[in-house]
Amino acid sequence: MAIRTQFENSVDIGGFCTLTNTYCLLAHSASDYYRVFENELSDHIPLVYTSIAGTRIVGRMTVGNRKGLLLPSTTTDQEMMHIRNSLPDSVVVQRVEERLSALGNCIAVNDYVALVHPDLDRETQEILGDVLGVEVFRQTIAGEMLVGSYCVLSNNGGIVHPKTSVEDLDELSSLTQVPIVAGTVNRGSNVLGAGMVVNDWTAFTGVDTTATEIAVMESIFKLQDKTTGSTVDFNSITNQFIDEKA
Repeated sequence: MAIRTQFENSVDIGGFCTLTNTYCLLAHSASDYYRVFENELSDHIPLVYTSIAGTRIVGRMTVGNRKGLLLPSTTTDQEMMHIRNSLPDSVVVQRVEERLSALGNCIAVNDYVALVHPDLDRETQEILGDVLGVEVFRQTIAGEMLVGSYCVLSNNGGIVHPKTSVEDLDELSSLTQVPIVAGTVNRGSNVLGAGMVVNDWTAFTGVDTTATEIAVMESIFKLQDKTTGSTVDFNSITNQFIDEKA
């Protein structure tokens, strides 16, 4: 299921969290937002409270999957050691020298495929493929180069910018080998990467996210309660998003 939460006064929870099938990075906070993550995840994967380069926007600065985690070169030695010591031994942690240092904004990834900013360094692309064990494609989403901001992937599906054309949706689905749908979070926001995080069994999204947006998430990421057998008409909802944005 998809769970609504917020980071202090921000609904952009994806800016402060990186979630995979084997770990979850969370920013330090004076509020109790982390209890929502603990209640859902602590029995399954480690939760790591950290900063990146002294900032709390860990979700926008890092990118990872069940096999590895990439950190920007600005990550301090202390932060990197803390993260390495907190994660399972099977997870490879590596810093990368990359001009586009907000890695989470520039890369959308699951356990098999990564979509990356067209201007990402070749060396970073190679490290990404090696450390995370993924096939890498340079891509834009609805003409936007920040693919990590406008696309969220899991191994079950993906949600992209609401103005993505039908042809682009088909191309993205072919590249990633998972179903892709256009959608929004937080009552119409197209910055999906900032508004939500997802793995193969749960998702967290901002408190402003509507019931329709939640329904799209739970269906495309296969998170809905199996006993309800609920389904979503993606064509009608996609048309609704397009009409609202037109």
